[in-house]
Formats: sequence, structure tokens, C-alpha cells
Amino acid sequence: MTGTEIRNQTSVQEFILLGFPGTWYFRMALAVLFSAMYVLTILGNVSIIALVRTHPRLHTPMYLFLCNLSFLEIWYTTACVPKAIGVMLGTSQIISFTVCLLQLYFLLSMGSTECFLLAIMAYDRYLAICHPLRYNSLMNRTFSAQLALACWLCGFLAISVLMSLISRLPFCGPNVINHFICDIDSWIALSCADMRLVELATFIDSFIIVMVSCAITVVSYIFIISTILRIPAAQVWQKAFSTCSSHLTVVTIWYGYAIFLFLIPSAQNSLDLNKIVNIFNTIVTPLLNPFIYTLRNKEVKEALGKTVTGILSGFRKKEISSK
Repeated sequence: MTGTEIRNQTSVQEFILLGFPGTWYFRMALAVLFSAMYVLTILGNVSIIALVRTHPRLHTPMYLFLCNLSFLEIWYTTACVPKAIGVMLGTSQIISFTVCLLQLYFLLSMGSTECFLLAIMAYDRYLAICHPLRYNSLMNRTFSAQLALACWLCGFLAISVLMSLISRLPFCGPNVINHFICDIDSWIALSCADMRLVELATFIDSFIIVMVSCAITVVSYIFIISTILRIPAAQVWQKAFSTCSSHLTVVTIWYGYAIFLFLIPSAQNSLDLNKIVNIFNTIVTPLLNPFIYTLRNKEVKEALGKTVTGILSGFRKKEISSK
């Protein structure tokens, strides 16, 4: 279709999110499940931030990055889950072109930021384990704050060119998006323009962001493992691996989804399968992260134990005083 023919078409300004087709009971069950997971995600990530802020022992670069990750997960899941619940309930299936573009921009930008944050967290663990004597000078508070800020800036700037291309796409109809969010594959498939440039930009952006951050993570862990293996004491091995296990678990889950979604061409995976994978990427992973860091991190578990003990003792004192 030529540019003149495209301009002669009526431009679609509103879209309908299909969500998950099925019976009313099935969609209500999904809405309840998504709501419960959303509440748990918010509570879990807010708890991580609160724990770090209230315990001076956790005021280190590692936990600064963890707070940034938790803050990101709150907004990442907020950008899609409330709208997805509305779609399932049938009360908010219509979405405007502008809102759809903004949702896609925030989801892709925060996804990119998470890749960079996970890479920086791996680099931080590399410095802590491979250069323990120089760690405090190499990774001081100012430098760690600058790295965290750089992750956010790079994450949002990296997607700008791609979003500029998508914002210029004409949509002539149909206007039904086969997804519960404005997913890039499902949405741009409706465009009546030549998609080769957008698809190329999407692949290049995804490849650079995922591969560069993944390379930093892999190289950091290669040095970490080689350093640990040179240490004769098994107890030191266990301590070193315990500090990395939670991060390594999150990295494995995140990059597994990211590689499937963005580096495997969309023609090779159906949009329905894409929806299922997006549930894990946008809802399940943000929910699991606080539990992974809490259950697999000794310092966080100790801080959580002290907080719970303090709250319980406070309740007991109130009960005694009231009697």
C-alpha cells in the first residue's frame, strides 16, 4: 500500500483489547487471580524498600540496586495489571492510540531498565567477591547512585527511536488487539504500513539491550565463579554463592522470558503463546522477586525477622498496658 493510499484511509484512534477469550466465570477467575497477584507484588516490593530504609545494615550499594529493582517492579506491574483486570471484567477494553503508545513505551523502557539493573547488580557482586579489599572505594554510595541513575536513563532513552517509529504508524482497521495489554507484536500487526523498518528497529534494540546486559552479567559471573573456585575453604564457597544465588535466580528467569519475547522472531511464536509468556514476564516475575530475595538472602531474612519480632513485641506491650 502506498503512502497516498494510507493517508486516504480513515485513521483508527481507538483499539479494543481482546484479553483472554472464554466464559464469564473463566474471565472472573483470571481477574481475581491477577488482582491477588498484583496486591502481593505491591506489598512484597514495598516491604523490600521499607526493610532496606529502616535497617542501617542494609544501606549498601547491593541493596540500593535492590530497592531500585523493587521500585521498578511496582511501576512495571502497575503499568499493565490494572488495565488487564479491567479488560477481563469487560469494563475497560477500549484504549486510545495515545494511551496504548504510552503503555507500550513504559513497559519497554522499564523492561530495558531492568536488564541494565540486573547487569549492574552482577557487576556489583563481581567487585564484592573478586576485589573485596577495594570494594568500598570502587563501589561507594555516590558511584552506585550514579550507576542506578544511568540504568534508568539508558532504559528510557534506548526505546525512544523505536517508539518514534511506532508513533508514526498508520492504523486503518481492524482495531482489535489480540492481547490484554498493548504488546508490540499484537499492536503493530494491525498497522497498514510496511513494517520492515519497525521490525528491524525492534530486533536491533532488543538485541543490543538484552545481549549487552546479558554479556556484562555472564562475564561478571565467570570471574566470580573462577575466584570462588580458587578459595580452599568450603564455608567461604557457601557464603559467596549464597550472596549471588538470589540474583542469579532472578537473572535466569528474566532473561529466559526476554530472549523468548524479543529475540525470537514473532512469526515463530503465536500471539496466544506470547500472551501466556507476557503473564510471567509482567505479573509472575515481579511477584516472585521479593520472595526470592527474602528467602535466599541471609541479611534480608535477618532484617525481616527483626522487624516481625519488633511488631509482635509492640502488640504484646499494648495488650499488657491495656490490661
